[in-house]
Amino acid sequence: MISFDTVNGCFNYRTAAAVVHDAHVLLCREADGDSWFLPGGRCEMMESSQVAVKRELREELGAEGTVERLLWVVENFFVFNKRRFHEIGLYFLVSLPIGSPLLDKTQSIAFREAIGIDLEARWFRLTEVPATNLQPAFLRTELSELPEVPRHVVFDEVGR
Repeated sequence: MISFDTVNGCFNYRTAAAVVHDAHVLLCREADGDSWFLPGGRCEMMESSQVAVKRELREELGAEGTVERLLWVVENFFVFNKRRFHEIGLYFLVSLPIGSPLLDKTQSIAFREAIGIDLEARWFRLTEVPATNLQPAFLRTELSELPEVPRHVVFDEVGR
């Protein structure tokens, strides 16, 4: 995983999937957590971001996704569990194949991340997202109107 600690915080190179279907979006959270995020994870060395997002969906949710297009390149500065993070994220629009069991919007999906963290995934109506504790918070408004061309976003929750 491309992630390393410095004296000033942790650096991550992350990729994420905006899985949007029938006016819903698939979100994840730690099983006992209160904030939601898009499925995805850290890229491996010498792995493209598109390959990484497909790998993460397959490993965590057992889903074969198709990367449609890049939506956002995000410089994200935040604090999590009292640690400062500087994260570069590539966010893709990803579709699931017709008939995928993951498209069942009535079920939550429990799964375990490779590093042993229990997670939950579930579908949210796009109209619910603005009132959801979704991180990074810019997604609360941006998911309802996906950009046609990639956008560069700098999102700073730390206020350096």
